[in-house]
Amino acid sequence: MKKTRFAPSPTGLLHLGNAYSALVCEQWAKKHDAALFLRVEDIDFTRCKPKFSKQMLDDLTWLGISFDVVSFQQQRLVLYEQALQQLIDMDVLYPCFCTRKQVNATLASQKVNRHLKTEHCLEAYPGTCKHLATELRQQQMLNMPYAWRLDCQTVFERVGKLCAWQDVQGHKHLFNVLDIGDVIIGRKDIRFSYHLCVVVDDAEQGITHVIRGEDLRSSTPVHHVLQRLLGYKSPQYLHHVLITNNEGVRLAKSKGSPALQALRENGVTAEQVRQSLGF
Repeated sequence: MKKTRFAPSPTGLLHLGNAYSALVCEQWAKKHDAALFLRVEDIDFTRCKPKFSKQMLDDLTWLGISFDVVSFQQQRLVLYEQALQQLIDMDVLYPCFCTRKQVNATLASQKVNRHLKTEHCLEAYPGTCKHLATELRQQQMLNMPYAWRLDCQTVFERVGKLCAWQDVQGHKHLFNVLDIGDVIIGRKDIRFSYHLCVVVDDAEQGITHVIRGEDLRSSTPVHHVLQRLLGYKSPQYLHHVLITNNEGVRLAKSKGSPALQALRENGVTAEQVRQSLGF
């Protein structure tokens, strides 16, 4: 059976952009007779709040979307720990002690744009901690906080130079493993990165089709690589367009986009929201 999911993070109130993504998932699931999952991605305890999770569920019910399964990432920490440890044991991760400030300073001194991204590279990292001597690394791990970064060179030696992820039309998107960068897989603060959690969740829930915004397309090569390393079957992907305002700016919490809760309080109906978004 086909399965897809809508996976918002409760870091604020749902807005029209979130509603559009949820409705795209609902429409696709109905068209393909697929199960629709709601996954509340509340792994970031520094930003996610229970009150936002509660309001999220209320807003989605008001919008008229029903889900076959509802799950919360905070209930799945053991699975993430097992996957992270598996990658550590495979020697495809290395500890990174750098702060964001130190990374930016090093990149600046090397005249590298810290915001530099390509289609497949999520972040620039100067490799400061990649080749630390074993003794120094072990000593620092005892005394300093650290993240776990993906060692792209080692991954290349494991899975090969070229990989491909597949979209729902059956097209394969080829990428160079070395181009994705030494992205963080285990965070210093909350232990697990978005990349690790979403890959584990999709595999454990048997998601066959991942439907999400175009802004997450650049994460897909990283997710495919993690799926290869962990022995998971890769789903197919659909990256939908992003909703923008009249100035062409993407709707987002950080941009003060209209919250569904506020629209409801002002008398806007769910049917009006659906129609305004093209459903």
